[in-house]
Amino acid sequence: MFKKSLATAALAIFAVFAVVPAANAVDYVSDTKVTVQVAPVAGETAVVAFAANAFAKNESVTYSVTGSHSTTLSVVKTAVTTSLTKAAADNGSSSVNIVIPDEATGDYTLTAKSATQSYTATLDIIAADAGTSNGLASTGYDAPVLVIWAAAGLLVLGGALIAVRISVRRQHAAA
Repeated sequence: MFKKSLATAALAIFAVFAVVPAANAVDYVSDTKVTVQVAPVAGETAVVAFAANAFAKNESVTYSVTGSHSTTLSVVKTAVTTSLTKAAADNGSSSVNIVIPDEATGDYTLTAKSATQSYTATLDIIAADAGTSNGLASTGYDAPVLVIWAAAGLLVLGGALIAVRISVRRQHAAA
């Protein structure tokens, strides 16, 4: 019984501390021909560019942006999903400006579709400056990492001491 509990506790600790959270992923772009030229900050304009030969010469490309709030895509403005159609350049490249609203949060997905190609870029919106020096809003307690690991270690040590105490008590009761 004790071995099963110990194995379960070890697995839980591994799951919490050893697996990198998906929240660390930022600015995923689905293809090498797509670049986000300007970091997507709430209240500003982000530029997404498509490299040469991404589309055919002068091909009609439809851009769609989906997010939590309305966006202005070059000129058109609608709620939640915004679309715009324009022609690619002679070399097959293209770019689009995305005006991100001040209250934007989360991810915005840009999809560029033509008759021959389709590309997707995910923009992870950075919160507008909230008075901090690096332009990001402070969203938590700024504890040193050493303190956090020490506290977690003390919790594990306390759990181990309780388990040893229970084991010793059972051995004395059985004797």
